Amino acid sequence: MATGGGRQGPERQGGVDRRTVLAGATGLAGFALAGAGAARAASPRVEALIGRMTIEEKAGQLSCYSDMIRPPVGDINPLVNQRNTEQILADIRAGRVGVLMNGVGVEGALRAQTAAVEQSRLKIPLLFAADVIHGFKTVYPIPLAEAASFDPDLAERTARAAALEASSYGNHWTFAPMVDVARDQRWGRGAEGSGEDVFLGEVMAQARVRGFQGRDLTAPDSLLSTAKHFAAYGAVSAGLDYNTVDISEETLREVHLPPFKAAFDAGCLAVMSAFNDINGVPATANRHLLTDILRGEWNFKGVVISDYTADQELVAHGYAADDKDAARLAILAGVDISMQSGLYSRYLPELVAQGLVPMAAVDNAVRRVLGLKEALGLFDRPYRSIDAKAQAANTATPAMRALSREAGARSIVLLRNDGGLLPLPSRGKRIALIGPFADDRDNILGPWAFFGDKSLGVDLATGIREAMADPSQLTIARGCDVENAIPGGYDQAVAAARAADLVLLAVGESQNMSGEAQSRTEIGLPRVQQQLAELVGAVGKPTVVLLRHGRALVLEGAVKAAPAVLATWFLGTETGHAVADVLFGKVNPSARLPVSFPHESGQEPYTYNHRTTGRPAPQADDSQEYKARWRTTRNEALYPFGHGLSYTSFALSDVRLSTARLAWNDKLSITVTVANTGRVAGEHVVQLYVRDRVASRTRPVRELKRFVRVALKPGERRDVRFSLERGSLMFVGDNDRWIAEPGMFDLWVANSAVDGLAASFELLGA
Repeated sequence: MATGGGRQGPERQGGVDRRTVLAGATGLAGFALAGAGAARAASPRVEALIGRMTIEEKAGQLSCYSDMIRPPVGDINPLVNQRNTEQILADIRAGRVGVLMNGVGVEGALRAQTAAVEQSRLKIPLLFAADVIHGFKTVYPIPLAEAASFDPDLAERTARAAALEASSYGNHWTFAPMVDVARDQRWGRGAEGSGEDVFLGEVMAQARVRGFQGRDLTAPDSLLSTAKHFAAYGAVSAGLDYNTVDISEETLREVHLPPFKAAFDAGCLAVMSAFNDINGVPATANRHLLTDILRGEWNFKGVVISDYTADQELVAHGYAADDKDAARLAILAGVDISMQSGLYSRYLPELVAQGLVPMAAVDNAVRRVLGLKEALGLFDRPYRSIDAKAQAANTATPAMRALSREAGARSIVLLRNDGGLLPLPSRGKRIALIGPFADDRDNILGPWAFFGDKSLGVDLATGIREAMADPSQLTIARGCDVENAIPGGYDQAVAAARAADLVLLAVGESQNMSGEAQSRTEIGLPRVQQQLAELVGAVGKPTVVLLRHGRALVLEGAVKAAPAVLATWFLGTETGHAVADVLFGKVNPSARLPVSFPHESGQEPYTYNHRTTGRPAPQADDSQEYKARWRTTRNEALYPFGHGLSYTSFALSDVRLSTARLAWNDKLSITVTVANTGRVAGEHVVQLYVRDRVASRTRPVRELKRFVRVALKPGERRDVRFSLERGSLMFVGDNDRWIAEPGMFDLWVANSAVDGLAASFELLGA
């Protein structure tokens, strides 16, 4: 798989062949869309339709609106340009709607599609889209949590299950995966992505695209994927959602674009423009991004859809004079579909009539949208995925719930386990489950799970009771709410701790503290929870901290000092069972952090793969005067990227390189021996990091290049092999070109981003 204009991905990674490009899968044959420059002919059917369409009907095909015929429960987006059911149906019959989004249920989908294909002049089918981020009725771990599994096969399976369920409710398209690289822990939308690393982001992006889409886009259970948000949304200043992005072209291309390219190489045919500007040009009006790079350099043949009213927001950016000007800028930049604002329907006819937008630009966008509908099989089967029997059969099945439980357990990171406190025995211990999430059912599913069925959710108390031989040995005391005190709550919690042999402290973030529009200036626990932890910690009982969160957190005081700490994220429907499986040893934890946990709030943005400085902080001692440091803490993470413990122990030994001098067109093989030196079976994530010692651009201190999961029985040893080639050592140099330079490279085969067995090699010139 080629990414970023020439970098080559690994041949196999975690069981996934990343050289397999699915763009040629069944259902994509004949999908010829206009790219940059001159229009290319689509199918005769699409060309014939374009020839018959009025400009109003063309603008309609380029318009996406909230589905008010089958609206979801709860608020999803701000109320902008809302229409009632009859207004939407009238617009569909008039050919003024191309896409409906975030509706639920086949009954309403049937009604809307009937209006489109039987009651409109041209009978063009509707596309039904939805924000299916980490599940539909059955909810899986948030994407950031799932990235902690370092298991692309798991991500592919959960996306496939979500696609099966969501498509059974009449949907053809999901606005996922989010592939933004997020390096500021304050940014709430990091919960939707795969963390701070480019390579992990690429691998997970491809897995989710494969899972959502399946092997045949025309299949009833296929869900078209969307890579979002294009681009650099994860680089918003100060981690503030919707904020500006000031970034070099090199960083844009090295860090933020590669996961998009990886998604496209896996067959993704839709991309969503971002809310943010980049160096003063909003993404939704950024022709450099949407046309020069996307269609010109990458030859992307799919569709571009704006984020929710992002085209209209060009006015607030101060980039467009008014709504009409915003529509002009967006269509000319390369945005094919306007989401919710209605600007295209309102202004494209006038803009074309006045010569401000060429008809050819509109036709190219329509050609891409109609070509996509054809690729999805909707012209031949417009009622595809609208089947009441399938909806009933594919909702929260036992297999889906089992997968949610498995994914949850495999996403939990064991951060600390002093003295082997975990796993817990299932009998003989009086346990106090304390904290606002002890028996809470409102914060199980996590952010962006508004289709999820809350009645299916398993809370911590339920899951833990079911795992205990004597459930009466479990005592519940909330102690406080997420951000507010409870009268008498602290006293009740302290009493419960004193009466117990062991404390489980369930603290962290509510689900509305992570996700969109949930940036935080401090990323620690709310003060009432920290106070609860201090009071309970003073009792002196062995304590296991169960963190619930959608970002890396800063840990302080009694929470930081607890002998056992688990990062349990937002795990979805089967949260209680998944946590209990790990607590009591039914599942041996194997997840690793996809984000760095800083020592202090204010240290962020912090990422393991930062570049070095002319005054790097020493690692051997605390003498840091006049070095790159903070006054109060070292320039390092409390828990680094890639960190995670197990109930067994693993040892890495005997790193062997096939050569110390890598020829320009050759491959380097790295072999390491991995041994399970503990007493139980487990899985280890072996990680390969590289550093370019001297280059024409300063390089990161380390970069993840490969990883592999290894399952070993007690005492078992196995050799693990990695392969590197010149393409894996490239970076963006002069003129925004991907280059590799001869010279020395360090590598580490490691358990995390800060340890490992070191070796070095030289890349020879051509």
